[in-house]
Amino acid sequence: MVQFSERLKNLPDQFFAALVKKVSAAMEEGRDVINLGQGNPDQPTPKHIVRALQEAAEDPKTHKYSAFRGIKELRQAASDFYKRAYNVEIDPKREVAILFGAKAGLVELPLALMNEGELMLLPDPGYPDYLSGAGLAGVRHEFMPLLEENEFLPDYTKLTDIQKQQAKMMFLNYPNNPTGATADLDFFEKTTELAKEYDIAVVHDFAYGALGFDGNKPISYMQANNAKETGIEIYTLSKTYNMAGWRVGFAVGNEKMIEAINLIQDHMYVSLFPAVQKAAAAALTDDQTCVNELLALYEERRRVLVTECSRIGWDIKAPKGSFFAWLPVPDGFTSEGFTDFLLEKANVAVAAGNGFGTHGEGYVRVGLLVDKERIKEAMERIEKLGIF
Repeated sequence: MVQFSERLKNLPDQFFAALVKKVSAAMEEGRDVINLGQGNPDQPTPKHIVRALQEAAEDPKTHKYSAFRGIKELRQAASDFYKRAYNVEIDPKREVAILFGAKAGLVELPLALMNEGELMLLPDPGYPDYLSGAGLAGVRHEFMPLLEENEFLPDYTKLTDIQKQQAKMMFLNYPNNPTGATADLDFFEKTTELAKEYDIAVVHDFAYGALGFDGNKPISYMQANNAKETGIEIYTLSKTYNMAGWRVGFAVGNEKMIEAINLIQDHMYVSLFPAVQKAAAAALTDDQTCVNELLALYEERRRVLVTECSRIGWDIKAPKGSFFAWLPVPDGFTSEGFTDFLLEKANVAVAAGNGFGTHGEGYVRVGLLVDKERIKEAMERIEKLGIF
């Protein structure tokens, strides 16, 4: 009789799959659900990127296996992107790894750099799939609370001596999913100091790197002193260029960590479809007007959300980055209870904060991934419930 391996049995429940199941069931009943719980960009990939894919796909050269570690054109594009956007020099040969989407890199890293039983530090609340890599690698994980009173940044003074001495890896994510918080250079400098002193490999998930509001461009971890010595940054094209379904991203930074990613991928894949890589290179190097337009769209939706929440008496703080808002639940509700209540009574779907970790209790995550009219309608439906 076929049985799952212990490795699969140790994987966490897939939070997003459960969320999709609930929403899908409601929609199958014919209900008009406004889905603010999703994290899937709602805009199409810009036309010039699609054309780059079409042209590349018609070239017979892209129909063969590509180089194991990605085409030179994309690695160079990633390097050029970091120089242009952050004034950071990246060696395209030794400091770039091409990824099958950022999630693949995040899950691979504990397998590539840690041994069973070793300790990694994770943010709480945080992206649930960080736990997938820990489960597959059989490593221990402990959480760093992200609290509102500390601007949703981990307080390194609260780490115990044992945690600092035993930790082999730390995941960070700013702009942050789910809280919408951002980090400044001073925080990253403190991070590199800690990492250097205790030999902790830092992984900064920069998925929302293009999405900072009020004219404040998000800071790259690579801009901090000793960043390359202490860690890597993972960048995805999913959010910046609406390429979520294309499954393409890259990691930059510490040469040994990059080599570890490349080595494990040598044994798991050959490489991404070359036409997708060529289109990704075009996205990174061609005109960036589409990125500015996308940011403006999210900022307008954010304005509507904040205005409407204020109007109905829901006291919230505007997110500083990402395309998420982190909203407190009303008195008398748990995160999950409030989520179920909104879906049942208002046909509005949000993501329960406790799905992102223990310290997510008391919040729900709302995405800016439907048009502003639907955001306004969702708030009007919630207003009618009379809970604020």
